[in-house]
Amino acid sequence: MPFRAPVEDFSFLLKHIVGFEAVQGTERFEDATDDVTDAILTEAGKMCEEIIAPVQRNGDLHPARLENGVVRTSPGYAEAFKGIAEGGWIGISASPDHG
Repeated sequence: MPFRAPVEDFSFLLKHIVGFEAVQGTERFEDATDDVTDAILTEAGKMCEEIIAPVQRNGDLHPARLENGVVRTSPGYAEAFKGIAEGGWIGISASPDHG
């Protein structure tokens, strides 16, 4: 059975459990409207389903190792990391002023 990210569960938690509206009320996160937050959660869910989940088994079967002072990652991890980076996820917490 393929992994399905619990996007709706996370959205519910933010809206009804953790008090995210207090965070949204701050100047730093004033743009984090429910629509924006839901869009980010949806895209993060897709990334988890399409990029991260497919390589998890390789990580279990062929863990990263150190060979002659060089770290070798599990098969598929370099490509997955590249996909995460190309999707802009590495800098998502940075200020838009910094790219």
